[in-house]
Amino acid sequence: MTKYEVVGIGNAVVDVISHADDSFLDHMGIEKGIMQLIERDRAEVLFGAMEDRLQTPGGSVANTVAGIGSLGLPTAFIGRVHDDALGRFYANSMRDGGTAFVNHPVAGGHLPTSRSMIFVSPDGERSMNTYLGISTDLGPDDVPDQVASGAKIMFLEGYLFDKDQGKQAFLEASRLTRAAGGKAGIAISDPFCVDRHRADFLRMIGNELDYVIGNEAEIRSLYETDDLEGALSKTAAMCPLVVCTRSGDGVTIIQGGIRVDVPVNKVVPVDATGAGDQFAAGFLYGVATGRDLDVCGRMGNVCAAEVISHVGPRPEVAIMDLFKAQGLV
Repeated sequence: MTKYEVVGIGNAVVDVISHADDSFLDHMGIEKGIMQLIERDRAEVLFGAMEDRLQTPGGSVANTVAGIGSLGLPTAFIGRVHDDALGRFYANSMRDGGTAFVNHPVAGGHLPTSRSMIFVSPDGERSMNTYLGISTDLGPDDVPDQVASGAKIMFLEGYLFDKDQGKQAFLEASRLTRAAGGKAGIAISDPFCVDRHRADFLRMIGNELDYVIGNEAEIRSLYETDDLEGALSKTAAMCPLVVCTRSGDGVTIIQGGIRVDVPVNKVVPVDATGAGDQFAAGFLYGVATGRDLDVCGRMGNVCAAEVISHVGPRPEVAIMDLFKAQGLV
């Protein structure tokens, strides 16, 4: 029996945002305008140096699921946080936003809650320093049977492919969801992640999943090719539903031999963070509510356009109002 329309599995990362001028960045050795993975000692130094912290729950698939939840569908998120201040904040914030956080914060252990420390410069540049912490230790034991079996749609985050227990968690979740009549799919997340685990990605997409969502670089990376059309054809032959976001060139959706190309209105982003996450939110909302593929793609585009119009990875306005204004609901 379906309990959740969409369940996501991914990194549970607290975004900690602070303002900083260039002299502070130089003093702390922070490279401006990029995302860097950092170790625990460095994370503790930077966290301690932040003066005006703004904390929000983040993570790619978590952002997607939260976006769907804000549209009124029952959603849940599977992820690992430590039983520390940031972990409790994360769990409570997801629940307060309307998404069930189904894993208890982990007591004991040595890894703290994952966090991304984001320093915003006066010119709007965001310098991100991410410590992955406990979230990447997610494994099959973290996947509650009743949650996965109760999902109409399961959505997996490709970043977790970097550890074997993450792959096993994905297999467990996908098989439980599909056995109960639901659909399971993945966000490819990053072409470099594909480079590290190409065979496993292809095996899972071909044998264990009902849909795959990726951008042009991610779809091409599956086959180590510059030929996007060839890569799309190969992926569509393996997986029932393929969704490829193409930035200003729109979105290509292929299902059962039917191809739909959905255009976009090109805009200059204020902050592109979260564009793919919120596209997936709009698209999967459309799928969950039985819309045609064209409408699903347009819903995804509306969500992506809203989130790139401001700083931050989650919507700041009521997306349902935007859907209504465009005649999508």
